[in-house]
Amino acid sequence: MITILGPTATGKTTFAAQLAYHLNGEIISADSRQVYKGMDLATGKDFGDYIVNDRQIPYHLVDIVEPGYEYNVYEFQRDFLKTYEDIIQRGKLPILCGGTGMYIESILKGYKLIKVPENRQLRESIADLHLDKLTARLHDFKVPHNITDTEDSKRLIRAIEIQTYYKEHPEIDRSFPEIKNTIIGILLNREVIRKRITERLKQRLDSGMAGEVKELLDKGLTPEQLKFYGLEYKYLTMYITGEINYDDMFRLLNTAIHQFAKRQMTWFRKMERSGYKIYWIDGNLSLEERVSSALQKYNLSN
Repeated sequence: MITILGPTATGKTTFAAQLAYHLNGEIISADSRQVYKGMDLATGKDFGDYIVNDRQIPYHLVDIVEPGYEYNVYEFQRDFLKTYEDIIQRGKLPILCGGTGMYIESILKGYKLIKVPENRQLRESIADLHLDKLTARLHDFKVPHNITDTEDSKRLIRAIEIQTYYKEHPEIDRSFPEIKNTIIGILLNREVIRKRITERLKQRLDSGMAGEVKELLDKGLTPEQLKFYGLEYKYLTMYITGEINYDDMFRLLNTAIHQFAKRQMTWFRKMERSGYKIYWIDGNLSLEERVSSALQKYNLSN
């Protein structure tokens, strides 16, 4: 598999589609908001990006749930695994592409997420234990748990809760395919990204992004439901409902997207510190040069 990551406005989808064209691949979206139907302009669904030399590049996990639903990382991993197996069985190359770091890491870490319910009785019974006792309790389980912060009692208690659930439910399928993965990141100067974000925001507003959000409200979604999705949906909803004027909406939203891009890069840098090898490609190169560089990286790593 190839994973394409990077902050917003770096041209990931166009780049991934070009790679898919050259490698007989199919794209699996790792975007936490593009899963929603009817949420197009604000989430950056540029469907034309999936057409390369008049060929439609197959894409997955876009437009799969209704707006208003709160899709989560557990469901993403479940849907990814089904899609991944299907692509592999058809002899194609899966290309995971997106900027939602949590979704990407849920795949790269290589262990299946299980939605474990809260066990209040267990929590109450170990709530007063010191950190060393909690750590020892966790180490009693033979199954390793991915936890790095043993200085946080809440995380330790949750880890024990999860491992207890696994032990009490041995029938749960926790298998995860071994995926040989090449991670490629698109890197651009922060100022370039800022300029791209602002220009793209203006373009999407001119294309009717506010009208798209109004249509969702007219269909029955509440302002609170739309604000849950953050960024464009938060500030455009505030503008449409009269909480803020247009100029304030643009200013606040533009700033929020810049901050979001910065948080994305922070997440990806943290991934590198955790041991993930990311091959960074200069986003200022021409598309042809970026594709050529990525193909070299992929061939070298395989």
